Amino acid sequence: MLLEPTKLYGTPNSPEGYNLRDFLMRSGIPFEWHNLRTDKEAQVLLGVHSLSDERLPVCILKKGSILFNPSLQEVAQALDWFKDPKHRYYDLAIYGAGPAGLSAAVYGASEGLRTIVIERRAVGGQAGSTSRIENYLGFPRGISGWELASRARQQAQRLGAEIIVTDEGVDGEARDGWMISRLASGPEIFARSTICATGVAYTRLGLSNEERYLGRGLYYGAGSSEASQCTDHVFVIGSGNSAGQAAVHFAQFAKKVSMLVRGVSLKDTLSAYLVDQIAQRENIEVHLRSELTDLHGSDCLHAITVRNLDSGEHWKACTEQVFVCIGGTPQTQWAKQANLCTDKAGYIVTGEDLDDGALARSVWTRKTRPLHMETSIPGLFAAGDVRHGSVKRCATAVGEGATAVSMVHQFLALNPVPKPR
Repeated sequence: MLLEPTKLYGTPNSPEGYNLRDFLMRSGIPFEWHNLRTDKEAQVLLGVHSLSDERLPVCILKKGSILFNPSLQEVAQALDWFKDPKHRYYDLAIYGAGPAGLSAAVYGASEGLRTIVIERRAVGGQAGSTSRIENYLGFPRGISGWELASRARQQAQRLGAEIIVTDEGVDGEARDGWMISRLASGPEIFARSTICATGVAYTRLGLSNEERYLGRGLYYGAGSSEASQCTDHVFVIGSGNSAGQAAVHFAQFAKKVSMLVRGVSLKDTLSAYLVDQIAQRENIEVHLRSELTDLHGSDCLHAITVRNLDSGEHWKACTEQVFVCIGGTPQTQWAKQANLCTDKAGYIVTGEDLDDGALARSVWTRKTRPLHMETSIPGLFAAGDVRHGSVKRCATAVGEGATAVSMVHQFLALNPVPKPR
């Protein structure tokens, strides 16, 4: 951990600045964000020409370590989180470092498996951006998602798991009992077993102009990194726990927080403790049976249009910050190419949910049926939100990660392979 906060300098409504803040927050790295308002300020503080200088934003990690408009991979490299795998052969490769992946890493490494975790963005997954988890066992005062993820990362690494951030598998094949993955950065890794814990990405609104405002007032996720800058009127779209937690968190900083909910009641989709907290906050208002239909602004977001689903009436509101938490889309774009069985929504089907017809159409080769969390590819398991039928809760994902490792042990015992070291 760094001894002093990382310093970030950039312009307001900079998508690049937002990506850096989000990455550092979810990674558990303390930071200070400094808005640059004038060309002179940029010149004096950083030596850049103007606010439009392509070297912005600037990230100062520690004395003597200055990164100009860095990619997330460059930041991860400076933190010593991005590197080549230490080994070529592993007992277990885990893709995704959300709660399920980190849990699998802890149990895999602690039980003697040579374990590697590959995470394409930031440790913690969606849970890592959550401001407060109140119902996680063992934390009576709650815990932030990024803190829980940071502790899990440190625990997994202490037990021997290798974690690489800002890399991903781009291709793979099975050969002689090994699952071979090629990483985007170039190296190949061989694994006797694999756990897919890639989770879900927030579903997009599908508005024609939303790309224009991404990172410029429109954000997907709970937005913990942005809360302190949200001082006026903030809108949260969604009715699940992520949306509820975001609304409660923003209410500590913003004059007003408005939730847009398509349903008829928050009680149908939200944990009771969040319903109570929202009701107790005078600056949170909930608009039921409402949806966002349009975004307005020039170089950044300034207003939105909302439609009442019952009356069909439209109304407009001024806002510069909208956070969208409307469910997820499984990150399984690679599954079709791998001939992996998924349901219609793209979630990975495992164990008892795989029928004989599905197995016949896949690459299943064993005479016995898949283990409980095994997919239609022998030795490939799925855990957490990406799995068909999973309960979308942090604690459940942690349990699935641990359970998947127990399935891995069974698979390895039944399928011994000579292992080069």
